Order: sequence, then C-alpha cells, then structure tokens
Amino acid sequence: MRFNCSVGVAIMRPMRSNPPNKSSKSRSPQVAPAAESGGGTSSGVQFLTVPEELAGQRIDNFLQARLKGVPRSRIYRILRKGEVRVNKGRVKAEYRLRGGDQVRVPPIRVSEAPDLPVAGEQLRRVLEDAILFDEGGLMVVNKPAGLAVHGGSGVRLGLIEALRQMYPKSPFIELVHRLDRDTSGAILVARKRSVLLHVQSELRAGRMGKSYLALASGKWPRAQKLVEAPLRKNTLKSGERIVTVDGEGKPSRTRFQVVERFPGATLVAAEPITGRTHQIRVHAQFVGCPLAGDSKYTPDDVNASFKEKGLKRLFLHSAEVRCTLPDGRAVAVKAPLPGELESVLQRLRAL
Repeated sequence: MRFNCSVGVAIMRPMRSNPPNKSSKSRSPQVAPAAESGGGTSSGVQFLTVPEELAGQRIDNFLQARLKGVPRSRIYRILRKGEVRVNKGRVKAEYRLRGGDQVRVPPIRVSEAPDLPVAGEQLRRVLEDAILFDEGGLMVVNKPAGLAVHGGSGVRLGLIEALRQMYPKSPFIELVHRLDRDTSGAILVARKRSVLLHVQSELRAGRMGKSYLALASGKWPRAQKLVEAPLRKNTLKSGERIVTVDGEGKPSRTRFQVVERFPGATLVAAEPITGRTHQIRVHAQFVGCPLAGDSKYTPDDVNASFKEKGLKRLFLHSAEVRCTLPDGRAVAVKAPLPGELESVLQRLRAL
C-alpha cells in the first residue's frame, strides 16, 4: 500500500488575515510604562478597549497578561478596592469581558521586563510559508522540526512567540494543543478566545482528530491496531523528562494502521485517542517497534542504521488535524510530509 504524502489543505482555500509585518518587533500589547526611580516603572492611568477576540476572558486574566511583572495578589487587590473599572463600574475578578468594554487601569508599579528574543527574517519566512489555513479565528501551521511550540526550559523563542511578533495587531494568539519539539507538522493556533475554548472542548471530548505519520523500526505486528498501555511521566536527576508504560500511569490509547512496509521498517499512521506526553513514541516502543530517529526511546544502533539512510531527526509528523469552528463549520487540514522525510522513504523503497 502506497501512502500519498504530498497533500495540502483538505478544505477551503487558505486565507490570511493581518499579513505578517516582517519589519515589526512588537510584542503582545502591554500597558505603556512611564519612567520612575526605585528599581521599576510605573504606568499612568490606562484606558483599554477590549477587542472582540478576547470576549469571555476574565478581567483578572486580562490584567495579568497586560501588567507584566505585577504579582497576581496585587491585581486582585486593585480589583477588590475598585481601582479597576469596566465601563465606569466596579467589577469582581470573575467578571467576563465583552467586546467593546472600556477598562480603566490605575497607575501601578511594574517590574522591568527583560527584552524578548526577536524572530529572525529566516524564521519569519519559514513560518509564513508554513501557514496552511487562517480563517474563522483558527490558524493551522506546518511546524518545522526542531522548533519548540513555546519558550521555556532553556528555550527563549518558540512558535507562539514568533507568531505574535509576526502578527502584532492580533490581540489574541494562543496554542490549542502542543507538539514535541522534534515533531513536525500541523498544529492548531487560535486567534480568538471563543475558538480556543470551543476547539479545546472538542479535544477533551475526543471529537478533534489528529493523525500522524511515523516510521517504526522493524516489522509492525499485523494484529496490533490498538495499543492500550498506561503512561507515567518521570523526571530524571538530570532534569530530562521520560515517559514509561506503568500500571500506575494514566490510561492511554493509540490507533495504528500500517501504511507501507520496508525491509526493517514500517510506515504507520497513528491516531492518539488520548493525549499523553510522548504517547505515540512510547506506545511504538512498547510493541517492539520504536520510532526511527528517536534519541530518547530507540536504541542507538537502530538509529545509526536509519542515519545511514539519510535520517537526521525523529520520523514523526503531524499529517492531519480535524475539528469544527464555533459556527459548526468542519475544518480538515493536511500537512505535506517534509522533503527530508520523503527522501528517507524513497531510499527505503529502493532497497
């Protein structure tokens, strides 16, 4: 069986809103500070208009995102004392904003925020070309391998930070789900809070579909179409995170289907039913067919044999995502297999 990896968007023509401003180095909107001595800065009174994309967000979270460096306890205090006003009235921390609300933010001392790394022109061009779909408040990006989805744990700049710099006028850009840094392919990004909440509810209910292509070492068992093995996360003394099959772990299920067989390897389609960390990788290892190029779960000698065939990274690719928008419209987007992985398959077919 031959799997056609050269696929693109499954529905609708991609349409981009707010095209990237390549020369911009803007960050997420913040309250403009005025200089003040004493190891910090203090803002003057600010009047902020809530965009439609943030409708439904709690006022405390709205303030937290804009008052960088201000302790959450201080935000609750100014809300409790009535120093924050929405449409000239007092509100509680749990108040949910509406599009067009006018928010008065009192003068407040904020910590000096460190400069964020700036996405370079090359990364911006790569990501601009990687946008497969951008409509209805939902963006689908064909994430390159090696790029983390967000900063943290030694990573200063991730996908989401780069996108926020590329779209400085977009008030809301958030990840719907995550991909491992070494995994390439389709990832969902919400440009409206309502879309984020809707699609994440579909994800929790099991109605959102995610399909991956993976190259497993060895001969995948024909009868092994569903792997059910509980997974448990562990952190080593070095700080490295590793996942193991453990009876005390969380229930985890993955569907596998053989796409194409090669000497010493099997191309499989994988659909995670649950969404555990490293789920596909560990379930493949569990059935005795760890993924090619996986430095964490695959033996070095196995990886060395695939390296001889030109594989330089983990062979795991998010090939398709499926969901609905809040208006009920179905979205299904396919991400083409990177050329570096397709060339490995071509070499295997020549054996």
